Amino acid sequence: MTHLPGEALSTASEADLAQAERFVAGEWLFVRGVPSLEFLPEADRAEVAFAGRSNVGKSSLINALVGQHGLARTSNTPGRTQELNFFRPPDQGAGRLLYLVDMPGYGFAKAPKHKVQVWTRLVKDYLRGRATLKRVFLLIDARHGLKPVDSEVMKLLNEAAVSFQIALTKVDKISATSREALHLSTMEALKAHPAAFPQVLLTSSTRGDGLPELRAVIAGFAA
Repeated sequence: MTHLPGEALSTASEADLAQAERFVAGEWLFVRGVPSLEFLPEADRAEVAFAGRSNVGKSSLINALVGQHGLARTSNTPGRTQELNFFRPPDQGAGRLLYLVDMPGYGFAKAPKHKVQVWTRLVKDYLRGRATLKRVFLLIDARHGLKPVDSEVMKLLNEAAVSFQIALTKVDKISATSREALHLSTMEALKAHPAAFPQVLLTSSTRGDGLPELRAVIAGFAA
């Protein structure tokens, strides 16, 4: 993989990447949609969640990550994901205990205001109270960069002491020069957020950019 100037090199070794490929192999399963906290699955394994503005490409990235088209629902309509959707790998043996969580998008969901408020409260309560949540991947559309609403979510993650890592999505849609500039400006913005992991991933669900590194990070949390 070619790294941009100033980009933090992946710390994943070839062995880590091979383990990650094995980890995502097989048909992943949808566990349940969670409309409120009382429906959360048992907290018996690590969880990795994906957050981002509506239409940032969360579902597409999850599908590409596990190599399974249609696992997470995708839509051109912002706000399609209205619950916390939990997924797990097929093999529940050693090294495969993990949940991936697709969180409701935020920002400009085309839904009644009261529904958006319910989703927002659900997300905040989940972030503040789930001890098994190991990392949130905060997805940012590379075409638009960080927005004020993203900064608000990062502040919430800081307050909840939840480790988060930014993954820029749709990097295939912008030029190499723009990617470099965006990467550097995003890294600079992260300095103000103590809960941020100091490496930004550049991803594309269609071209596969950054997916091996993302898999390696996630596989490292599995028990």
